[in-house]
Amino acid sequence: MKRLRLKADGRIVEVVDGRETAFVAGAISAIDPALGATPHVRELRMRAKLTQAEFATKLCVPIETIRNWEQGKRSPRGPARALLAVIAHAPDMVFAALAANGPRS
Repeated sequence: MKRLRLKADGRIVEVVDGRETAFVAGAISAIDPALGATPHVRELRMRAKLTQAEFATKLCVPIETIRNWEQGKRSPRGPARALLAVIAHAPDMVFAALAANGPRS
C-alpha cells in the first residue's frame, strides 16, 4: 500500500522513507496540465454518475459553486482544488470519507 500526501496546492506526493516524491499514477484524463493540475469538475462529476446537486451535496458546497466551476466562471482553489485532485484518483474513497464525517452545521 502506498502512502500518499495531499499538498495544499493540489499535488499528490508519495511518501517513501519520510521523503516526498512525485506521485505518478498513469495518465488521468480528468487532469489538464495546462490548468495546473486542476480537475475538470464536470468530467469528474459525470464519471461519478452524479447530478450537480448530488455532487454539491457530497462536497458540502452550494450547487452554484459546482455550476460556476463547470461553466468556467470560477476555478476551484485551495482545499477544493486539492479535494478534486484526490477525487480524480479515488472518488469512492473520498465520498465514503466525506459521508463518514456527516453533515456540517
